[in-house]
Amino acid sequence: MSDQILIDGEGPDGVATVVLNRPQSHNAITIDMYRELPGLLGGLDADPDVKVVVLRGAGQKSFASGADIAEFERERGDAERARRYNEHVAAAERALDGMVKPTIAMIHGYCIGGGAGLALACDLRFADDRARFAITPAKLGLVYGLESTRRIVDLAGPSRATWILVSGQQIPADRALQLGLFDEVVPADDLAATTYGFAEVVTTRAQYSVRKGKEMVRRVVAGQLRDDAETTAIRNGSFDTGDYAEGVRAFLEKRPPRFTWK
Repeated sequence: MSDQILIDGEGPDGVATVVLNRPQSHNAITIDMYRELPGLLGGLDADPDVKVVVLRGAGQKSFASGADIAEFERERGDAERARRYNEHVAAAERALDGMVKPTIAMIHGYCIGGGAGLALACDLRFADDRARFAITPAKLGLVYGLESTRRIVDLAGPSRATWILVSGQQIPADRALQLGLFDEVVPADDLAATTYGFAEVVTTRAQYSVRKGKEMVRRVVAGQLRDDAETTAIRNGSFDTGDYAEGVRAFLEKRPPRFTWK
């Protein structure tokens, strides 16, 4: 693992924090960071001790200010290199979007371009009240990818997604909350406590329910409207985990449940 991406022990047990660690450049994302993310996230998804992943930028000025434009002439200097670059970006976003475990983007300050792409690939986005969100390909003569565009449309709707894409304008935190791009907006000093407080709640829940609930949401977003054999098996599988019996027992005994499924 490079020093441009860190895994931080901040937060409660069961929560892994992935830090985009280039504060000197507002955590602008390099091609090496995009290359590194899929393997790192895959390892966290496979780790039985990790229940929630938080993605954040180093410091409190930026989540990520975008892809590192200083690399563009070298890494995207012609069409073929640009295609390869785009493949790495898409792979990093898919790795986040495809995680079995819940993911939360903790957004201080700027969340721009490629940074916004990573944040949108997370399940939830908690931001401070100084945050600024923007998708900026129209300012660089680029076109946003279909999968990334779909995530904006899913959250904000088609007309607002169009407004975001064609303008490239920065959106303040309160407006991003109204548009559905952010899920929580709090004062900067409260962001870590709010994010990790929610993450800790998720770690106390039955993990089969958490992960399969996330899968159900993903299926609905992909267009599935009726149960099939797979979704029926997912739902019925909860009765075989042991956590169902523990949850009922804990409720009747008026105590916190001790869930064990990993």
